[in-house]
Amino acid sequence: MRKFLKWAGRIALTLLVAAIAVGLWKREEITRLLAVNTLFDADRIVENFSSMKDLFHNTPVSRGVGEVSPLPGGIPVELPEGADSWLSTRSATSLMVLKDGEIRFEDYYLGTGAHDLRISWSVAKSYLSALFGVLLDEGAIASLDDPVTRYAPTLKGTAYDGASIRNVLHMSSGVVFNEDYFDYNSDINRMGRVLALGGSMDGFTQKLSARFAEPGETWQYTSIDTHVLGMVIRGASGRSVAELLSEKIIAPLGQEQSAVYLTDGYEVAFVLGGLNLTTRDYARFGGMIAQGGQWQGQQIVPEAWIIESTRASAPTRPGQEGYGYQWWVPGDARAGEVFARGVYGQYIYIDQSRNVVIVMTSADRKFREAGAHDSNIAMFRRITDSLD
Repeated sequence: MRKFLKWAGRIALTLLVAAIAVGLWKREEITRLLAVNTLFDADRIVENFSSMKDLFHNTPVSRGVGEVSPLPGGIPVELPEGADSWLSTRSATSLMVLKDGEIRFEDYYLGTGAHDLRISWSVAKSYLSALFGVLLDEGAIASLDDPVTRYAPTLKGTAYDGASIRNVLHMSSGVVFNEDYFDYNSDINRMGRVLALGGSMDGFTQKLSARFAEPGETWQYTSIDTHVLGMVIRGASGRSVAELLSEKIIAPLGQEQSAVYLTDGYEVAFVLGGLNLTTRDYARFGGMIAQGGQWQGQQIVPEAWIIESTRASAPTRPGQEGYGYQWWVPGDARAGEVFARGVYGQYIYIDQSRNVVIVMTSADRKFREAGAHDSNIAMFRRITDSLD
C-alpha cells in the first residue's frame, strides 16, 4: 500500500509539474483568451479600449521622423443643448471638433486622456480604403475589377473565388459571415478567438466556403471582406500593411504618436478593426479626407479617390444607409457628409462641404439600441450647424 501511495504521489507531482509547465508555456495565449472574454465587461471596457496593445499581439505603425503637424486652437464652441446628457448616455470617452483645421472643441471622459491610444474598431476600414487609393494610383493594383485571387491566390476555391476587388470594397462579396457580436459562436467572435490565440487570419479566411449571393448582387456588412482587401494589398506590394500605412498615410499626416495595429500570431495586421490612435490623430486623418486627400499643403491621397470612395455606390437596399469603399454615407446625406464607424461608438464624422470633422470615441455597451446611432448622427449635425 505504501508503495502504491508513493507511486501515486509521484504521478500526482509529475502531473502538477506538467500542468504548471503547460500553464507557463501557454500563459500568453490564456491571458489573451481571457481578455477576449472580458473585453466588453462593464467594469473593464473603458480601460481595455485604451490598453489593447497590452492585451493582444501588435505591431507599431510608425509616425516617422517628421514634425508634428499643427492643430491650432480656434474659437471655442459650446456644445448644443442636451450634449452633456448624450455624451453620458453614449459612454463617450473623447470628443473633438475641427473646423477648417482648427480645434473648436476637445474633451475627454471616463478617466481617459489625450495620449490614450483608443481602439478604432471598424473605423480602421476607412484607413485601409485611403491606403488602397494610394496603391491604385501608384499602379501596384491594376484595376478594381481585377479578381481578388489575382493578388491573393490562396483564396482560389474559397467563397471569394470570383469576387472582384470592387465587390469586396463595397462589401458585396456575397460571402456568408455572421457579424453578431453578441453570439458567442458567430463568425466574428470565432475570428476574435483566432486572433487572441495567435492563429492565422489568412487561414481563417481561406476556410470560408459559402455564399448567400453572387458577388456584386447585394450589399451586406461583412467585416472579413476588409481582411481580404489587406490580403490583396500584401499580395500586390509584397509588403506589410503596417509598413505601407505608416509610409503612405500616417507619417505624411504628421501624427503626434505612432499608431498600433493589433495582429494575429503571424504578424498580419488586423486591418478590419485593429488600429489604435489618439483622438487628435484620428482628427488629422478626418481633416485630410475633408480636404479632398490633402493635409496642410500635401496631397496624401488622390482627390479622385476621395470623391469616388466616399460616394454611396454600393448596392445597398432602399432605406439603408449608403456605403462607398469602406465609408458610410447617411441615407439622407447632406452635401459632402460621410463617416467612418466602429462598434461601441467610434466615429470620424466628416462634412466636406463645411470642412468639419468630429471624432468621437466611446465605450458604449448600448450602441445597438434602437435610435443610438441615429442620435449620434443627429448630434454631429447639430454641432456642425452650431459652427456656422
